[in-house]
Amino acid sequence: MERSVPEYISRAVPVPTAARVPWYSSTFPTYFGIFLWVGFYLKIAEPTIAYTNLGITLLGLFVAGLLCFALYYWAPAMLGMLSGRPLYVVGTSTFGTSGGYLIPGLMMGFLQIGWVAVIGAVSADFIMKGMNLTSRTLYCALVVIWIYSLGWIAIKGIHHVARVAKFLNWVPLLMILIVFWANRDGVSHYHPAHDQPLTGFLNIFSIVIGYFATAGAAGADFGMNNRNRRDIFLGGSFGIIGGALIAGGLPLLSVAGYLGRGIGPMSYDYTAAIGSVGTLAPVMFFLFAIASMVPTCFSSFIASNSFSTMLPKVPRMVSTFIALTVSVLLAVTGIANNLVGFFSLVAASFGPICGAMAADYILAGRRWSGPRLGINWAGYIAWLVGFLVGIPEHIPGLPATLLKADNPSGLYSFIVGFIVYLVLAKASMRPPVVETENDEPHPLSV
Repeated sequence: MERSVPEYISRAVPVPTAARVPWYSSTFPTYFGIFLWVGFYLKIAEPTIAYTNLGITLLGLFVAGLLCFALYYWAPAMLGMLSGRPLYVVGTSTFGTSGGYLIPGLMMGFLQIGWVAVIGAVSADFIMKGMNLTSRTLYCALVVIWIYSLGWIAIKGIHHVARVAKFLNWVPLLMILIVFWANRDGVSHYHPAHDQPLTGFLNIFSIVIGYFATAGAAGADFGMNNRNRRDIFLGGSFGIIGGALIAGGLPLLSVAGYLGRGIGPMSYDYTAAIGSVGTLAPVMFFLFAIASMVPTCFSSFIASNSFSTMLPKVPRMVSTFIALTVSVLLAVTGIANNLVGFFSLVAASFGPICGAMAADYILAGRRWSGPRLGINWAGYIAWLVGFLVGIPEHIPGLPATLLKADNPSGLYSFIVGFIVYLVLAKASMRPPVVETENDEPHPLSV
């Protein structure tokens, strides 16, 4: 090698083709399970079916799922499959060997801190609802116990969690079906409170894309374990498009049915639809919380792995404890309760990452070019411009039309990241590629 690469790259051994697994035992259940987590559909109804009819909302779910598959997932997943390497390695072609420390390396860890906080807050709230209690002190205690204990389990026994996930991930699907069945008769009687179909349609984009953005980039981690392009296509299409439609559509129909039945206080929150089930409702709240153990562990593990890989001089337990403490603070202070706002921040952060990676994938002839020396400023500038486009609500002085909830800024951030990277790459702003050790290129990449 003419130039050496950082240790986090050189130590990443490609997954050999003989060790790859089919889509139905890897990518599909993983992505479908991501959408089945209750936080995805907990607050999805009010910004959507309150403004438009169910048909348009379901169409919006399908289109959003298709965009997540085609824009956010496909390029990272293909890069992972072709190279056999995880996201923090394949991302170095877009952001550089030095730049990869921050994007996507540490940034994935930072956002997982937020995810752990959000999941912990939702889980503690569901446990409280299952016990029919409202104590703030007990809620905070549950958050602390939940996040620290599951974070420790994630570090010490993630392989056990993976085994449990194969079964526990499907518990929410059973709960979703029960809630839908209990409220099915009211679906035909539901009418939206407002007649603004475009608003409801675009809000679906913002929610689904925001929720999915980090999982799309993580397609590299899932794709490196897949055998070929067919696995990438089938696992993604059934897991992402199917997951968005089923895990998003059935809860929307359930909330509409609950409101159409007129049996309780008017609420678009999915917890109201769960409560309408009757005596089974407390058990269901507990089961939804139990199923949240898996995403809590996985997000904690990803955060821990990110910080220990990118900051190897900091002991893993220390960096993980600090990360979990930040998650606890975000949860107990209520900051993590703004689900839709958090989703928009995720989309703004990872939308341009996925956009720049997609552009890099195309420029390299639909393969992984290899890590680029130092900082790839084409990737960093593309990310910065895309991020600013994705967070208009945090930039003072912008026109009010850009600050509306139905402005799909997360989608725009991907598009801007893609275009800016293409332009800067054509302007020769990318550093040279450096060779890596332990290369075992996938047959499709040669």
